[in-house]
Amino acid sequence: MRIQNHPILKTFEKGRLVTFEYDGDTLQGFEGEPIAMALRANGVMIHRYTSKQAEPRGVFCAIGRCTDCVMIVDGKPNVRTCVVPLQEGMKIKTQYGIAKKEKDESA
Repeated sequence: MRIQNHPILKTFEKGRLVTFEYDGDTLQGFEGEPIAMALRANGVMIHRYTSKQAEPRGVFCAIGRCTDCVMIVDGKPNVRTCVVPLQEGMKIKTQYGIAKKEKDESA
């Protein structure tokens, strides 16, 4: 399920296997691959929910132009996970709305 040839980032050597946190669960991915790629390889397809209708969104353009893949990364909302490289120990959370930090704050 990993993207082999990214339209913007091209191909790259697999980095070392690292662990990261996703919504409280510990997952693994390869250092340097886009966060979205590591999430997809772990079966995560939903990255955020829209603020008005709470509709799920995931990777759409995969080149950093849309906002469907934005998530909260290390406490910072609106990170475009399709182009941001994975690093050891990152804390990644599903985003609810725009710039919301936690699900219960989205109301």
